[in-house]
Amino acid sequence: MSADTGSTDGAAPLQPASGEVPHADHERLTVDLAARSRVIVKRSLGSPILFTIVYSSLASAIYFSLGVIAGHALGLTPLVFLIAAAMFAVTSMTYVEGASLHQDRGGSTVFARYAFNELVSFVAGWAILLDYVILIAITAYSATQYLRVFWGHLGDSGAALGLALIFIAVVVLSNIRGFGARRARRVGILLAGDIALQAFIVVLGLVLFFDPKVWLDPIHLGTAPTWSNLIFALTVTVVAFTSLESASGLSGEVRISRVGLKRLVWSTTGTVGFLYVGIALVAITALPVHGSHTALGGRYVDAPMIGVVSAVHPHWLEQTLRYLVAAMATVTLLAAANSAMLGLSRLAYSLSTNRQIPSALGRLHPVRSTPYVLIIVAGLIAAGLVASEDLSFLIGIYAFGATLAFTIAHLSIIKLRFTEPDRDRPYRIPASVRIKGASVPLPALVGAIASAAGWVAVMVVHEPARYVGLGWMLFGLALYVVYRRADEAPLLKRVTVSPQVLRAEPSRERDYGSVLVPLFGTELDDDIVQTAALLVAGEQTDEAAIDTATIEAIWIFVMPMSLPLDASLPEAQLQHARQVLARAKAVGEEYTGVQVATATVRTRRAGYAIVDEARRRGVEAIVLGAEEPSTIRGGARLGGRGGLEGYVGDITKYVVRKANCRVIVTAPAAKDSAVEVARRAHRSGAPIV
Repeated sequence: MSADTGSTDGAAPLQPASGEVPHADHERLTVDLAARSRVIVKRSLGSPILFTIVYSSLASAIYFSLGVIAGHALGLTPLVFLIAAAMFAVTSMTYVEGASLHQDRGGSTVFARYAFNELVSFVAGWAILLDYVILIAITAYSATQYLRVFWGHLGDSGAALGLALIFIAVVVLSNIRGFGARRARRVGILLAGDIALQAFIVVLGLVLFFDPKVWLDPIHLGTAPTWSNLIFALTVTVVAFTSLESASGLSGEVRISRVGLKRLVWSTTGTVGFLYVGIALVAITALPVHGSHTALGGRYVDAPMIGVVSAVHPHWLEQTLRYLVAAMATVTLLAAANSAMLGLSRLAYSLSTNRQIPSALGRLHPVRSTPYVLIIVAGLIAAGLVASEDLSFLIGIYAFGATLAFTIAHLSIIKLRFTEPDRDRPYRIPASVRIKGASVPLPALVGAIASAAGWVAVMVVHEPARYVGLGWMLFGLALYVVYRRADEAPLLKRVTVSPQVLRAEPSRERDYGSVLVPLFGTELDDDIVQTAALLVAGEQTDEAAIDTATIEAIWIFVMPMSLPLDASLPEAQLQHARQVLARAKAVGEEYTGVQVATATVRTRRAGYAIVDEARRRGVEAIVLGAEEPSTIRGGARLGGRGGLEGYVGDITKYVVRKANCRVIVTAPAAKDSAVEVARRAHRSGAPIV
């Protein structure tokens, strides 16, 4: 999530340089150009996708987690959800600050990369990958349990498993196809309706069922619920937090103001608090606890919201709500599965481009540009998990990965307050204290302690999570070490793979290894440099092994015979030349594997200087912007328009005849000829030499 600071979209003016432009200026210019090129992407994503990703997980979690949590927490279920809302607020602050600080896709894995190293970053990312896959399996299976309202046989084991596999296949295909803003708006409208339905159930249920005595009397802490069950219930509430990871994966692509970031934190926290605590109160009084049992954790464990509305009277209202809840739950759960797959694909693509998992897994679809290999693999793993048809088992494993990743995220934000104290933070976590000169956010500190304690608790009280979770992490670490060692890459330092490597399309050979580009300060210069960059840019490989090619960009000062070659030139001319060369360097080096060397040349004749420089530098080609000939109409002998050679000027003709290498000539449109451009620039005060 990037903060909109009110900057315009216009090109930032290039700063003057002296002689060879400093490396820092080149980097800044390149970053500016890249940022401007991303404006369209930022505008194409916007709030609909952000709303869909955040609220699909929030709205869907209550449909499958309520039964599992109520079955363990019993009468303390509302308290458990209240604590979950507080932890959600703390965690959302951490993720919003981190996403606004480093606007890369990936969430906790990005925070850990900048705060610690690549190994810690991988641990966080690998843990969240497990959660994404589990969430897809959970939501697909839960959707089948709500559909049984329409046809009871859909709840049978074989039918439910088959339908869940179909849902997973649909999610896989739709994510390979791509998730656009128009589709997000439609899903967002349905989600808004679902949230409104949940709010209506809260209000209606509080009016019809709520009785403090019915809720409080069955609570006997230590017995109903037991301490281990209560701890387990507290840890699995993090199932709603995955939306934060998915949303932070859109960092840099969603434009939102600083005020909007704060509003996002408090609106989501308020939604979680009201809906979750309200529904828990309604549920535990509509289906009260008897001894150490509630129908929410038994008969209705797979579809708890159906159990809640089944207690509504009169009968017609109950039937209406049953069908309405079943339909909205199915849509919301499938939307959550799509959001989870979207988050997984973006996170896994980030891991593959950073060489944390094999780059072959991040291969992009040649048409859709989606990481289809990863999406298919994730779908297959989710299909295997859904075969268990056990929500308690799946949610417990989910808590293992979530609590580990959130612990790393909180610690990363704290560490970044020490290592990057002066970096701009469009959103800062409030309530900070000074420790050793750094401002440490107390919410992140509390979140780190609570998440770490939750991770330990999951391993202690949930045996499947202990073995499956640790097995997943050990397998991932082994894969990471073997892959890095095989490529002779360091375990702790960042090594990136060019995104072009991940495109499933044949690579092309480089046309030239070096070219000479004379510049004249016209509007055609950018096109000439881009043409040259395309000619020298070839197959994109790992950045550490790229065989770089060179563009030799030169500015030619044609000195009159009345002055010596080394005569002083007006400062305005020198500054203009430096600006043009700096611009050429920034444009050319936007292409991976291309270096732009800049220089100024003094000569009596421009054509001779171009040919001589090409021969002296040993370039393979010259890319030249053709200047127009004289407009005198007297034939070629008088320097006017005559024969084919009359279509270009004397400099171009000389270079084409005398150069000992290939010459690529570009020309402006008739209404924007180089001569007219130069004349306009001269009239506006920009010196052309």
